[in-house]
Amino acid sequence: MSSSRSGGHGGHGNRSSRGSKGRQSSVQQLIESLRTHRVNTLTELCRIERVAASCDNEEDAQAFQAPMTSAWDYYVNSNQFLTELRGLTRNYPISGELVDQAHNLVRNDPNSNRSWNLAWLCLVKIRDAGLVPTYAQTDAWRKEMWGGRDPTPEEADQLSQCFEYEWTQAVENMLRHWPVSPTWY
Repeated sequence: MSSSRSGGHGGHGNRSSRGSKGRQSSVQQLIESLRTHRVNTLTELCRIERVAASCDNEEDAQAFQAPMTSAWDYYVNSNQFLTELRGLTRNYPISGELVDQAHNLVRNDPNSNRSWNLAWLCLVKIRDAGLVPTYAQTDAWRKEMWGGRDPTPEEADQLSQCFEYEWTQAVENMLRHWPVSPTWY
């Protein structure tokens, strides 16, 4: 049986062969952009992830797996993840320690192998492990937030609420990039 996937030359062989080669070239370009980290933003990585998820060709889908996993790891480990979170929390920049803690929790979680997407796993961990309220409270009590003085409980509570609101909004905003969880199972 002849098909564009097998490279056969049936009645429409030339057209389907060209379409297959064009698709394969496009897939290879996307994979190369992942491998070389030319793409390292949440929006662009999600766009490529959607292309990979929609592959009809099993060979193409498998070709995306390792580079996509590596690209998400690089996105988190290069601090681009933190940078983009801070871009969403301009009034009260999210704690780098919170992001580091989420990353550590994901790395030590045996269930983290359910997804190739380290950023998504970290966001879910931030949300589900209650890291935002914990770090908001801790950061609100830091003397450096108050010019070296101890805040009053009311001041710390008010700042903590501001942190919590803005940080939670940022996490939820980023999670909206995935209408379906990027998981293997």
